Amino acid sequence: MAVILIIDDSPTELHLFQNMLEKNGFDTLVADSGEDGLRQAKSSRPDCILMDVVMPGMNGFQATRELTRDPDTSSIPVIMVTTKDQETDKIWGMRQGAVEYIVKPVGEKQLVATINQVMAG
Repeated sequence: MAVILIIDDSPTELHLFQNMLEKNGFDTLVADSGEDGLRQAKSSRPDCILMDVVMPGMNGFQATRELTRDPDTSSIPVIMVTTKDQETDKIWGMRQGAVEYIVKPVGEKQLVATINQVMAG
């Protein structure tokens, strides 16, 4: 099954997303910072990345931009998952290379459907 890298600084969110995804047959990797997420993406090459926006240090916009500019990770789709429900943030996220933008709290069906849609092409 597909491997999903979850990048979020909240242990609660990491646990929640991990449980939802594993229950639906996905394998998961977790990172609690943008910097750690970049390292894991380069070494593990997941099928898809869930990216929080608001994190200390490197935020999700910065991490997504780095991923999309790096030839080793540019083909990995990034889905931004955030509490920031503003159209300007969505536009900014897409400009950084995200392929989708979901607002928290995220329901399990919406999360799985979005991942499946993104990975289908």
